[in-house]
Amino acid sequence: MDQRTLVRTLSPAVVLLLLAGCTDNGPGVHGKPGAAGVRDPYFKKLGNGGYDVQHYALTLDYEPKTGRLKGTAEITARATQDLSAFNLDLHGMTVDGATVDGKKAAANRAGDELTLRPHSDIGKGTTFRTVVRYSGDPEMITDGDKSEEGWLRTADGALAVGQPAGSMAWFPGSNHPSDKATYDITVTVPKGLKAISNGELKSERTTGGRTTFAWKSKEPMASYLATLAIGDFRLTPSRTPSGVPVLTAVDPAVAEESAEVLAEIPEIMEWATENFGTYPLSSTGAIVVPTKEVGYALETQTKPVFPRDQLDVTTLVHEIAHQWYGNSVSPKSWKDMWLNEGFAQYAEWIWAEDYDDKRAQESFDEAFADDANWEFAPADPPTAADISGDPVYYRGAMVLHKVRQAVGEDTFYEILHGWAQTYRHANASTADFTAYVEKKSGKDLDELWDTWLYGKDKPATP
Repeated sequence: MDQRTLVRTLSPAVVLLLLAGCTDNGPGVHGKPGAAGVRDPYFKKLGNGGYDVQHYALTLDYEPKTGRLKGTAEITARATQDLSAFNLDLHGMTVDGATVDGKKAAANRAGDELTLRPHSDIGKGTTFRTVVRYSGDPEMITDGDKSEEGWLRTADGALAVGQPAGSMAWFPGSNHPSDKATYDITVTVPKGLKAISNGELKSERTTGGRTTFAWKSKEPMASYLATLAIGDFRLTPSRTPSGVPVLTAVDPAVAEESAEVLAEIPEIMEWATENFGTYPLSSTGAIVVPTKEVGYALETQTKPVFPRDQLDVTTLVHEIAHQWYGNSVSPKSWKDMWLNEGFAQYAEWIWAEDYDDKRAQESFDEAFADDANWEFAPADPPTAADISGDPVYYRGAMVLHKVRQAVGEDTFYEILHGWAQTYRHANASTADFTAYVEKKSGKDLDELWDTWLYGKDKPATP
């Protein structure tokens, strides 16, 4: 029987398997599929194995009247193993086509996992370019703690926020903080609306009744920190005394009442730089929306998002502190969330010392007395719904206060600066932090960690 006759007698499924086995893998490359997740303790399927993303170039077109988004994601990545296939995280949306290095790639969906099989296997260490074309009505995602993220439709546009998983609602990627990348985000919207994103605005052009905004983030960013706000915004540019560009984008409905607080950004930035070290990003700012559009403030990189009812100086200090702790120094896993929130919460306590005549010890005592802060250890949230729970914030801050007491003022502030500098634009874990503190201070702090960081029981005395 010749080959053509054999193929005619086989089922279509068997033919596909034979064809897959005949893929041109390239000389010496015999890849395996990358993992469909990085095995985060709380989000097993977030992120993906087998590659490291270097850059995202997102080209988006949004029509607020219909809620429809068309997107092209160009993803530059480096293979960390020989790859025959790899995954991207994508929630909802329809994949209209995909290529790898210019050649069509087979695309399969299973829940939030998009599996791509390139024409040829990819060798370890190779940099490759993936293009995914997609479209649809991006969705809101409800978290375990009932907060809403992903793509939030607004009266005249949309707001995209992504902690911890929501970014996959509007672009495909490796959606875990351990895989940071730089971003170019280009968005086209109806003329008269604005599209605000991370980084700096590189161009704005209007053609045929639609306006395209091109944003660039030069420093690495975790996917959950990417944001996009589409609507009628009032933009105000300025600079800090040291020259850092500031851009605030405010919904006109809340612009007047937000102005006084936003005017504090330059002073807060100078204070934060003195306490935490050189600012790690190329710009700063804020996005302010009406209260009904989002239920929380979020430290989206370079431009934290605030609902109007949560825009106050204390919250502004918190979200700006995150640009050092959480954004530049990002967690290795979501179990390390206290490194984000404990530092930002303690920044509030330091600010209160400097500006409100309230010693950090008083803030510590208040937190210590609140039983809600003792529901679990800050370094060990019991479930995904708890990673933003009170102990992560307030016991996290208590850990830092205990470190301050143990090592002394000078060494403590050296730790604040040094931690941000040592892990600048990188990822760090709780184990990295405890080792860093002990090396910097020359002290064995096992008892401190056991009691305040990992301990489940409230001590008899503060």
